[in-house]
Amino acid sequence: MPAPDLLTAELKLTGRITTASNATFLGSIGDVVVVYKPIAGESPLWDFPHGTLAHREVAAYLVSQAFGWDLLPHTWLRDGPMGEGMVQLWQEQDPTQSAVDLVATDHVPETGWKRVLEGRDESGRMVALVHEDSPALRRMAVFDMVVNNADRKGDHILAMPEGHRYGVDHGLTFHSDHKLRTVLWGWVGDALTAEERDGIDRVSEGLRGGLGRNLADLLSAEEIAALTARCARLRLAGRFPAPSGEMPAVPWPLF
Repeated sequence: MPAPDLLTAELKLTGRITTASNATFLGSIGDVVVVYKPIAGESPLWDFPHGTLAHREVAAYLVSQAFGWDLLPHTWLRDGPMGEGMVQLWQEQDPTQSAVDLVATDHVPETGWKRVLEGRDESGRMVALVHEDSPALRRMAVFDMVVNNADRKGDHILAMPEGHRYGVDHGLTFHSDHKLRTVLWGWVGDALTAEERDGIDRVSEGLRGGLGRNLADLLSAEEIAALTARCARLRLAGRFPAPSGEMPAVPWPLF
């Protein structure tokens, strides 16, 4: 059976993801399973223009493609049962893996993990927020800094088989003001690797060409200028920044 045309073939809804803050549905295009987020189902926010989250998700995918690291599942805009929205290929993550976790403070592994913060859980036990120390997750953190991700929760990282990591839920990105909120703070002060610097350079080059032209249909000129400036600042600094500004450093909830 030939693959369906993902832009024009019928999108059928098969369920609703009720944990999402905006209207989010499971669907299918032929035998391809997808996530569908209609613009009409976006809840108003005080700091992001209404009706722009789907466009930001697609913009995030385009930037991820420029990085060249396969960070996000294929994401695009198209019409659906509730109007135009973001559509993304569904991914089945590995239930035996977790890239981000909460563990007792005296059970943080000595190697392979980074400690982000500590606190008490609902039972009063001291716990630590940790994430794995892996090249795949470092690349995700670099991506988040570039797109100014205001909502990198632990559950927004899909642990795939063989160590691959996908990021999802990128509606709160590309604000022109500093908005970075993430659980991936474990590398503060560490120098960027040559691979990470090259990825930022590919995005910067793309912004001067095809990537910039494509983003102009999805983001404001001010947001694209801020994106360009973030790439330049990160490349000049050459290392992972520390939290800054008055915004909380991590999203809530953490997962």
